[in-house]
Amino acid sequence: MNVKQEMQIPWHCIWITGAGRGIGAALARLLCERGATVYGSARNLDELNELQSSLVSAPGKFIPVPLDIRRPAEIAALFERWDREQRFPELVVLNAGTHDPASAEAFSAQRCRRLLDINLQGTINCLDPVLHRYIAGRKGHIAVMASVAGYRGLPTAAAYCASKAALISLCESLYMDLHGTGVRLQVINPGFVRTPLTDKNTFQMPALMEADDAAMAIYRGLLSSRFEIAFPRRFVFWMKLLRLLPNRLYLSLMRRATQKSL
Repeated sequence: MNVKQEMQIPWHCIWITGAGRGIGAALARLLCERGATVYGSARNLDELNELQSSLVSAPGKFIPVPLDIRRPAEIAALFERWDREQRFPELVVLNAGTHDPASAEAFSAQRCRRLLDINLQGTINCLDPVLHRYIAGRKGHIAVMASVAGYRGLPTAAAYCASKAALISLCESLYMDLHGTGVRLQVINPGFVRTPLTDKNTFQMPALMEADDAAMAIYRGLLSSRFEIAFPRRFVFWMKLLRLLPNRLYLSLMRRATQKSL
C-alpha cells in the first residue's frame, strides 16, 4: 500500500468503543488525523476529554461519547440520538475489552462474569443495533476486536481466551450470514500490544507492539478486503501453526514456555 492509498479514507463518520486509551485511542487519533469524525466511547470521560483536547488541531473531529457497553439502555439512547440526527457512523470498531489474569487457584465465576460481560456480551450489546441498521440500509462496515489469544488457551487467561475465541466464532458465523447484504464484517486479531491491559501480564510477551503501530496495522486492514486483520505477521504465523498441533504437544510446549515466568 502506497502513501497516497494510506491517506485516502472511505469513512466520514466512525464509532470506536474502548477509545479512552490503548489501541482504541491510537486508532481514533489516526482516523481523526485523516479527516474523519470519530465518536469515541469509554466509561472514563476524563480520558475521552483528554484525547479530544489533543486532537483540536486535527483535520477531523473527535467527539467523546461516555458509555458503559454493559448497559443496553445507554446504547439504545445513543442510537436514538444518532437516528434523530440522521448521522449514523459508516464504520463501527467494537474495540472495548478488559483483561483479568488469574491462575486456576484464583478462578471464580464472578471474575469470569465481569470479564465476559465486557468482552463478549458488551460487544454483542453494541453489535445488535448496528447490524439491524446496517442490514436495513444494505451498507455499513463493522470491525470486532478479538485477539490471537482466541486461537488457543493460554496460562492465567481462561476467561480472556474464552471471550476472544467466542468473538472469533461469532464473527465467522455472521460473516457468512451477511453475504450479499452489503454489510462488511471483519475480525481483528492482534498479538501483544503495549496497553494498560497487557501491562497486567507477568510473563514475557513476544513481538510486543506499540499501540500506534497496532492502529496503523488495523487501519490498513480496514482498507483491505480481508476478513481477518491479524498482526504482527510473523507472530500470527506461529500462533496459527500452534493451532494445528495435537493437544498433548501444544499443552506440553506451552507449559514449558511459560512456567519460568508465571
